[in-house]
Amino acid sequence: MDLDTARQELEEFIPHVKNISDGSIKKMAGRDLMRFKEFKKQGIAVKFGRFTQKENKQIQKNVEEFLSLTGIDNAEKLLFTSRYPEDKDTIHRLKTEHHFCEKISEGIPRPWRLIYYRARKMFDPNNYKGRYTKEEKEKLKKYQALHGNDWKKISELMSRSNLSVAMKFSEIKSAVNYGPWTKEETQKLMNAVKEVMRRKVKTENPNSLSSLEQSDTDPWIEREKLYQQLPWTEIETRVGSRYWRQCKQKWNSVLTSKLIRGQQLYRGISGLQAKITLIKRLYETKAEDASEVNWDELSNAIGHVPRAYVQAQFYRLKVSSVPLWKRKTFSGQYASCLYSLRLWLESEG
Repeated sequence: MDLDTARQELEEFIPHVKNISDGSIKKMAGRDLMRFKEFKKQGIAVKFGRFTQKENKQIQKNVEEFLSLTGIDNAEKLLFTSRYPEDKDTIHRLKTEHHFCEKISEGIPRPWRLIYYRARKMFDPNNYKGRYTKEEKEKLKKYQALHGNDWKKISELMSRSNLSVAMKFSEIKSAVNYGPWTKEETQKLMNAVKEVMRRKVKTENPNSLSSLEQSDTDPWIEREKLYQQLPWTEIETRVGSRYWRQCKQKWNSVLTSKLIRGQQLYRGISGLQAKITLIKRLYETKAEDASEVNWDELSNAIGHVPRAYVQAQFYRLKVSSVPLWKRKTFSGQYASCLYSLRLWLESEG
């Protein structure tokens, strides 16, 4: 299959396929396209975003079955073969002979590469090593000075995951302010987010930029759905005095404030109605996991607020009205919230 045809066929399943590199398109055409078509026949859509508990269990099952099939000792050897140079050739041969790509992605309607990354995160023992000691932080700074941003090399030297060392270095590379945000810092954050959003809008829809430039009402704020995909380490660099996670939290706060535009959505009678609407809509979804909920749709149903704001409201509701909520399933949590609200309404007459 030629590259243009592969891209065209994949576009049915992956809307953002135009932003994917040619090399990745070739791999997806070989590893994913037939899988996607089979899922389509079953009426199952290709998924992105957070993995559900059910998908995590399927990944665990797939990995365990592949280990049993090939006789490879453990999941770390299978998924982090470079850590075992003496067994590398044998493991690569077994992966090829037993179709590792197909086996690990069985039953999961997602791109193979995302499943593989998730499996690596689940089975990497270096992901769960706790806080960094002072000695580790000093080593991290030394290794980064020697190897730059080669996080794979640094992760091997420190026995930490790639993501862990990259994020920790981002946190400690410069002095970070942990106090209240100043007006200057907030403005830097706004400018940084605005700039990366403009770039993203221009990439996705070049024709939209002219109207964006002419407006005085910051319509780019309305593209709330973009905030989750923002390059936070880049924004951190532009702000200069805050850690990337602080920037993300502050942006969510700014976004909530702008989108609510002064409405006291969760106070008084309107607040009660918003809570009832939220729980009723959740109950109607019959979702078994939070990742199965279309939070954007819920946000629109309740009011023009970010999805993170709605998720926070649900969290407050279940904590305040559902005893032992941590022991309940996700569906049990929102069902109990609905029951509690009904009892309260009945008691109030």
